[in-house]
Amino acid sequence: MVRRSLTALFAAALSVAAFALPAYAVTLEQKLAALSGFTQATAPSAASWHAAWQNQGSWADYAFDWSTDLCSSSPDQPLGYDFRMSCRRHDFGYRNYKAVSQFPANKDRIDNAFYFDLRQVCAGYSGVSKATCDGLAWTYYQAVRQFGDLRVSDEQIRQVQRQAELDAAQNADA
Repeated sequence: MVRRSLTALFAAALSVAAFALPAYAVTLEQKLAALSGFTQATAPSAASWHAAWQNQGSWADYAFDWSTDLCSSSPDQPLGYDFRMSCRRHDFGYRNYKAVSQFPANKDRIDNAFYFDLRQVCAGYSGVSKATCDGLAWTYYQAVRQFGDLRVSDEQIRQVQRQAELDAAQNADA
């Protein structure tokens, strides 16, 4: 009886110890592969990232940084267009590539994925509303391309907007 009790107690202790073991650590290559898959300018990549964002616990072994400040100092919903999810995925790419010292080599792709996401938001509109959304998307994209991960002021955003308007006018005249 004592032996059976000790065996059961030992088995229970092993069971508890198994849950206390550290999580499986993924390799840098595995983490980079997942990051690459989550930061492409494609609908499947965006959908894959969104599913992961909704179920972050499944990715705990990767130690991803899911934090976000949304669109930083820019409006998250300019004129009512909801850019929050686009900004979340963009922040995810920036933060996680910086954490593995791979940011400069991946910045352009992350920014292109951001622009893809913004255009997906705008695709839900038509006419003047779509054109306005597309203009805002272009402005946000140019801001991240030019100013990277720096805090962007309202004046800098206006500067990029003016330049985008000049570029659009020149392209229309050509």
